[in-house]
Amino acid sequence: MPSATITVFVNRFEGFLYRHLERRLAQQIRKFLHRSYGLDLPKIVIEQPPRVELGEYALPLAFELAKKLRKPPRKIAEEIVAGIGPIDDFERLELAGAGYINARVKREQLASALSADERPKAEVPRGKVLVEHSSINPNKAAHIGHLRNAILGDTFVRLLRFAGREVDIQNYIDNTGVQVADVIVGFLHLEKKSRAEIEALTRLPRFDYFCWDLYAQVSRWYEQDKQNRDARVQVLHALEEGGNETAAIADLISLAVLRRHLETMDRLDIEYDFLPRESEILHLHFWDAAFAKLKDAGVLSFETEGKNKGCWVMRRGKVIPKEAENTEVAEEDQKVIVRSNGTVGYVGKDIAYHLWKFGLLGRDFGYRKFYRYPNGHDCWISTTNGDPNHPHFGDVAEIYNVIDARQAEAQNTVVEALRGLGYNEQADHYTHFSYEMVALTPRCAAELGYELSEEDKARSYIEVSGRKGFGVKADDLIDTLIASAKKEVDSRHPQLSEEERMTIATQIAVGALRYFMLKFTKPSVIAFDFKEALSFEGETGPYAQYAVVRASNIFRKGGFDPDTFAGDVASYVSTDDFEKYLNGADGNEIWELWLASSKTSYVIDQCIATTEPAYLAKHVFQLAQLFNTFYHRHPILAEPDESRKRFLLATVAVVRRELTRALAVMGIAVPAAM
Repeated sequence: MPSATITVFVNRFEGFLYRHLERRLAQQIRKFLHRSYGLDLPKIVIEQPPRVELGEYALPLAFELAKKLRKPPRKIAEEIVAGIGPIDDFERLELAGAGYINARVKREQLASALSADERPKAEVPRGKVLVEHSSINPNKAAHIGHLRNAILGDTFVRLLRFAGREVDIQNYIDNTGVQVADVIVGFLHLEKKSRAEIEALTRLPRFDYFCWDLYAQVSRWYEQDKQNRDARVQVLHALEEGGNETAAIADLISLAVLRRHLETMDRLDIEYDFLPRESEILHLHFWDAAFAKLKDAGVLSFETEGKNKGCWVMRRGKVIPKEAENTEVAEEDQKVIVRSNGTVGYVGKDIAYHLWKFGLLGRDFGYRKFYRYPNGHDCWISTTNGDPNHPHFGDVAEIYNVIDARQAEAQNTVVEALRGLGYNEQADHYTHFSYEMVALTPRCAAELGYELSEEDKARSYIEVSGRKGFGVKADDLIDTLIASAKKEVDSRHPQLSEEERMTIATQIAVGALRYFMLKFTKPSVIAFDFKEALSFEGETGPYAQYAVVRASNIFRKGGFDPDTFAGDVASYVSTDDFEKYLNGADGNEIWELWLASSKTSYVIDQCIATTEPAYLAKHVFQLAQLFNTFYHRHPILAEPDESRKRFLLATVAVVRRELTRALAVMGIAVPAAM
């Protein structure tokens, strides 16, 4: 078929790919049920058959309808198959088993649309999305647990942007909290450093490492004498008050550590747009505005007796009218928002912050540029008086907070506060993107130089603790992964320059780390292991990267440019070719690869709907597996039939494109060689 004809044909199938065909099938089934039985089913369950030769979709619908229609499932299925009539782009429906209906698409048409890279037009929800992630206390170096948060958050941003959403990326900085106070205590009481001496230390290449060790020392100092904790209380009061020497030192330390955090995350291609700080939430009186709203709406009440005497508390699950403020409520159903000493708890400041996020507070931050990435992107930070010419932040339609599972109660409290204030729509669009902790395998801990007891060696994982100084600094982890990958690259590609080998090693290391953090579902505790993450076999980043490199090498050896070939498949392969080879001998095996390639957008939709990026990691692995099987079974460049050879190359081109695209959404680059 000529190229021009193919173009017209593909345009006719705008929005043709897997998820859209599924919707079309559901729509036709729904119409048939209404027409034939007077039934309106808002949801049609569609599954995938266990084997591709059975079709692309399976409907257990007849079993669901059996009671309503008082007919055997198989009889209902027969009526649907016989009466539904033709469905655009579907070959036919078939009866299976005791009442299943299998649906077959026209393979050649789906393959033609996919090879032309028709991106389905989808309706994109209006409004901006805010994704808050990382939120590392600026008191010491980032560690391995922070990397899971940041990689999950950054990948979710990429998923949303792939789906056409406008996204703001924010990294909340708690620069007035206990952790920052403890490091200040260390500098002032243990190190006995002046402000000038601390400023000199902040210029160290890895000042955050110095703070890591000092933070652990302070924890031990507190354990020596409980009265030592009084120093923390004094520092916390000074930070909340602001405008004093202690607050100035805190600003110096936290900004230096924060800059290091941004440099660390940039190594993983993770960027932020805005860094809102807790100090501005206090000093710009965000909390005062929120406090007034919460009191006026009866969301907060003042306790005059009991354990929480003198505190402002939030009654859980309901708003208390002013006339009933003294009604007794069990203490477990109260949440202290303002302590009896007048200090605002973390949740209180978080409520104020989220009112600002949704544009409901009536106040705004000052903004100034803080960090410029190598690509020229500016990251802004909050301040009291800032640059009037700044991007617009906040006032968003949806919020996703990437925060570990231990913060579930605090997150629920913020949602309850929004509902108590009458902001139910906003509360419905507030998502706690929850995940579990990261630990180390005993082997990994030993490789990092930690001494383990026999009991530790027998455990499935070793928990990390920043307060005890036991853990993996993010930069150390990245450095170790790069060094390990570099040894492998050096041995495989000695002909490449040092710079080229370092670039490849870095891409492999970053890909290994990001994939490892993403392949586990969010509720899973991760036990990190160097050897497993860097393996070129199994469910790993390097395995997926290698599949793309292998595909590229096929084109290189054949004298083709893979991108040029992929961009003009229509001039190499006709619809008749697709029909011939996808329905002929070994067609089912190759069709399974094409079908998997068509599902990238479908899987990304699932990831967004369920806030679970692990589905994309699984998709990438399965696609790489299918491709490697295909590669070993078909000597493509040695294929004597020129028409079939072009078809096989088209298959490679599409898989390479979809793997590259999916890996990019995961933040993983493809090296030039492996």
